[in-house]
Amino acid sequence: MTGRPTLWITRKLSTATEARAARDYDVRLNPEDRLFSADEIVAMSYEVDAILPCHSEVFDASVVARMSERVKIVANHSVGVDHCDLEALKAKGVVVTNTPDVLSDATAEIALLLMLAAARRAGEGDRLVRAGEWISWSPAFMVGTQMTGKRLGVVGMGRVGRAFAKLVQGFGMQIHYYNRNPLPPAEENGAIYHETIEALLPQAQFLSLHCPATPQTIDLMNEARLNMLPEGAILVNTARGALIDEAALVAALKSGRLAAAGLDVFKTEPGGNQELSKLDNVFMLPHIGSATKETRDAMGFRALDNLDAFFAGNEPVDRLV
Repeated sequence: MTGRPTLWITRKLSTATEARAARDYDVRLNPEDRLFSADEIVAMSYEVDAILPCHSEVFDASVVARMSERVKIVANHSVGVDHCDLEALKAKGVVVTNTPDVLSDATAEIALLLMLAAARRAGEGDRLVRAGEWISWSPAFMVGTQMTGKRLGVVGMGRVGRAFAKLVQGFGMQIHYYNRNPLPPAEENGAIYHETIEALLPQAQFLSLHCPATPQTIDLMNEARLNMLPEGAILVNTARGALIDEAALVAALKSGRLAAAGLDVFKTEPGGNQELSKLDNVFMLPHIGSATKETRDAMGFRALDNLDAFFAGNEPVDRLV
C-alpha cells in the first residue's frame, strides 16, 4: 500500500476522533450521520482500506461475501460485535477489533440510573408532574422499592458488571453473580458466585444483565427464567436487547410478577418496543449507556489505536479475529 490508508468512518463520531482520523488517514466521514444500507456498505468497501463502524452497521454473511478484498480491517466503535459475522470476516481475511475497557464506567452509571429509576417509579413520577396531574399527596402516594440492603444479581461479571457491582456497594447490597467462570477471590469483593443462572435468579431481588449477545444468550431471560426471580423483582438491561424475551417481560410486568424494569437496549433499535412503552412500570432510555463526551472520545481513540497498530504492521491490542 502506498500513501495513507483510506478509512471510512460510518457514523458521526466525536470531534476529537474525527480530527485525529483526518490527520492520519485519507478519511471518508459522514457529517449527516445517516444510516447506510447493506448495498451502500458493500459499494463503499471497494473504495477504502479500512472501516470504522458502529453497532448500526451490520456485517452479516451476505454483506461480507459481497465486500471487496480491499478492506483489510473492521475496527469497531463498540464493545459488542454481534452485528459482525466474525467467522465470515475471518474467512475473508478481515481483521476485526472492538473497544473494551473504555466504556465500562459510563455504562455502569446508566445501569445504576435505570435501577434507581425503575425502583422508585421515576418515569411515572416525571410524567405525572409534566402533565400537570400531580394534585395530591399521601403516605401511599408513589411508593416504590428501596435498593438499600437488597440482594443484587449480576449476569456477566466482566468489566461493566464489575464496575456496576462496585457502584452499588454504597447501597449495602449483597451481590450475587453468574459468570462463565468465578472471579479470583481478590476481584469478587465479597460477591457470591453461582455456577448456573438458574441458581442465581431466586436470589436476585434486583437483576442486572451485563453479558454479550451470542447464540447461547438470545432470550436468556425467557418466561421460565423470569419466573425464577423473587416476586416483585426488578430487572435492568444495559447489555443487548436480544438477551430478553420481550413478550415474556411484558407479561411479567403486567401481572405484577416483576415490579419494574429499567431498559437501555431493545430487540428493535432504533424504535424500542411499543408494548413496553405502554407500561408505567418500565423506565426506558434510547441505548445511551456509553454516551458521555469522555467515553465517546475514548472509544474513538481506542478504535484508531487499533487501526494505527494494524497499518504499522503490529498486532492490534483489541483484535478479535
